[in-house]
Amino acid sequence: MTRSITTEPLTPETFAPYGDVIDAKGAPDKIINQGKCGRYHDRALVDVTPDTGGRVGVSVFHAELRDFPYTLDLIERHPEGSQCFVPMSADPFLIIVADGPDATPHAFVSDGTQAINFHKGTWHGVLTPLSGNGLFAVIDRIGETPNLEEHWFETPWVVTQGRS
Repeated sequence: MTRSITTEPLTPETFAPYGDVIDAKGAPDKIINQGKCGRYHDRALVDVTPDTGGRVGVSVFHAELRDFPYTLDLIERHPEGSQCFVPMSADPFLIIVADGPDATPHAFVSDGTQAINFHKGTWHGVLTPLSGNGLFAVIDRIGETPNLEEHWFETPWVVTQGRS
């Protein structure tokens, strides 16, 4: 049995139930640095459960490039903190989210200029760069208590590329 989903473009509206789209579209919120820099202010909520002893940290991930069709056999979530992925090159990446392990996943493709921040507890696919160097700055919870739950699909999903 094959189950499939098709990607769609990443927009703040379609991604809102799962997290924040971080980009520099439109006019900046503030002009800083002697008028030489536009600040796109407060674009995502970094949310860490306060009573677990964790803190916010910045890491760098180096992920292997992937292709379409993509086989989705695992989703995960982080119940104690949000997780923000900022590509370190202007290349698109695949973003998969789900309302739960039994729900049909949704697949988005960034336009290469967007970063994303998953809300705390959002089920999502693993980091999936489609081109470029696979480097991402990741802002998330660092701590001693468990902050990862995984779900393996008995029947994987096949993700195909839709419109850009």
